[in-house]
Amino acid sequence: MNSAVVTVALPRILKVQVTEDSLIVDLEDGRTISVPLSWYPRLVYATAEERQNFQIAGAGYGIHWPDVDEDIGVEGLLLGKRSTESPVSLAKWLAARKQKGQYTE
Repeated sequence: MNSAVVTVALPRILKVQVTEDSLIVDLEDGRTISVPLSWYPRLVYATAEERQNFQIAGAGYGIHWPDVDEDIGVEGLLLGKRSTESPVSLAKWLAARKQKGQYTE
């Protein structure tokens, strides 16, 4: 039995837009991916200012939001993966934000 290994080159992120309800990412291969912001609860609870404070990271293969400690990779976006943060972890994060006066609903 023969097996083949397929290597897929991921496109880099060129541009990121965050709206009140969507994350929109332009890729170097010409595709634009738009996913619901609800897939990433930390971004939902972030302020508009925190949502706009991101960096294209990981040599262009990821996005990092330092204010909310959120990282999203191009591979996950292409595969349609949502946040895998547990409800317990999210609740702890929200409680810490509330203590710091950063809580938004």
